[in-house]
Amino acid sequence: MSELERLVRFKLLGQEYAFYTGASEAELEAVFSMVRTLIEENISGPQGSLPVSKVAILACLNIASRHVKLQQEYENYQSETEERLKRLNEMIRTRLFRD
Repeated sequence: MSELERLVRFKLLGQEYAFYTGASEAELEAVFSMVRTLIEENISGPQGSLPVSKVAILACLNIASRHVKLQQEYENYQSETEERLKRLNEMIRTRLFRD
């Protein structure tokens, strides 16, 4: 544990979880909000009444799916940006040497 980390408590579905983190309050609130929303979506879904462990797994899968999608979008963005920069550099070279 680093000196910047602190103990944080998080209550979800009637259970309290504690862990150490160096994340900011804003980041923690965003994470907790996302987890609560995903858990609520899975509890109120068409599956009926699910055990807490299954709801947690569904929320984890949802988060992992979002992460993979964002990772793919980022990789596509990087690739497209590199291509644009290559084209722009080529245009600049062409105009500099043409004049």
